[in-house]
Amino acid sequence: MIRLAHNELIVLLLSISTMLIISRIFAELGKKLKLPVVMGELIVGIVLGPTILGMLYPDIFNYLFPLTGNIPIALDGIFSLSVIMLLFVAGMEVQLSLVLKQGKVAVYTSVFSMIIPFFTGFAVAWFFPEIFSIPNEQGPKLLFSLFFGTALSISALPVIARILMDMNLFKTNIGMVIIASAMFNDLLGWLIFSFILSLTSTNAGEHLSLWYTVSYILGFGLFMLTIGKKIIDKSLPWMQTKLSWPGGVLSISLGICLLSAAFTEAINIHAILGAFIAGIAFGDSVHLREQAREIIHQFVTNFFAPLFFVSIGLKVNFIENFDLPIVLIVLILAFAGKVIGATLGARLGGMSKNHALAVGFGMNARGAMEIILGTLALNAGLISKPIFVALVIMALVTSLTSGPLMKKFID
Repeated sequence: MIRLAHNELIVLLLSISTMLIISRIFAELGKKLKLPVVMGELIVGIVLGPTILGMLYPDIFNYLFPLTGNIPIALDGIFSLSVIMLLFVAGMEVQLSLVLKQGKVAVYTSVFSMIIPFFTGFAVAWFFPEIFSIPNEQGPKLLFSLFFGTALSISALPVIARILMDMNLFKTNIGMVIIASAMFNDLLGWLIFSFILSLTSTNAGEHLSLWYTVSYILGFGLFMLTIGKKIIDKSLPWMQTKLSWPGGVLSISLGICLLSAAFTEAINIHAILGAFIAGIAFGDSVHLREQAREIIHQFVTNFFAPLFFVSIGLKVNFIENFDLPIVLIVLILAFAGKVIGATLGARLGGMSKNHALAVGFGMNARGAMEIILGTLALNAGLISKPIFVALVIMALVTSLTSGPLMKKFID
């Protein structure tokens, strides 16, 4: 059995503690400037990564974050666990009942804010693959086009919820329409993305046919959101009263999250889908105490989230891989597709022009979810580093501009 050597364990602990402490300092500074916490964590990754530390002090960078040996394997495992935990928490934010309660305006907004950006992104990538340096072969071109359409259509529910709360709009009609639509976007977007990832398998022994992949995704999702959800709902009162509080609920909920992630990974669908759907099943339960939800949220967002978002900066040199034309194309397509789609849907649902535009810009915030999606696509070889950098910049720009642009059309 391979174990970390004495010196390797020291380096691993130093790298993790460095990421946690410095990211917390930057996050607190960012909060004072009213910037998203994730921005501070990303900046730390860029500072500690090859972009700055690796360029100015390569010996320190290579010591803290070596590319060979057991340490990068251990860190990769921690980062994989981090993204699984993040998707579990994101799933807990989704309340399926809320989507249905908002009526036709939420349905129209959800559908059009998904369809228009998806087909816009797909069409640009399919007909102009040379822009993104994608081979003009049907296989790679199709996978990238599907991914790019999904990347432009997904929203960031946690970021949107925070923006609405900061603007005192969360419980208003506009806020509920945006939240319900973003929930639908997240659910459908991660289902599509997990399906795309399952098609990237290069292991012939593990590769599943198209219909098997679709069947597994739909079957697992339907089971967890019906029978699985009922079992969890019936079990939660017992867990919260008979087991140690809050440790019992925390252990079992995270255990089910990892079991679901392991199952979807085993059937060649990415582990994130299992974690996300398990999060929905738990979070949608009326019996889950708010205190338990908050404990899980705080644990994940203050330990796993910083490690994951800092790791993004460690993967890529943001200066070397910054491609201005690609960044501008991604930004234009992201704004146009999502804002036009969501605004059109809200208008068809009966909202006024200004309120519909406010919904459109509210839905445009991408944030952490877009960065997670881009990181997984980069790791799977679906996208290049310049496209990944463009997606990260797009996520930050849309998150920063969403609130001010919404306010312009509400006031």
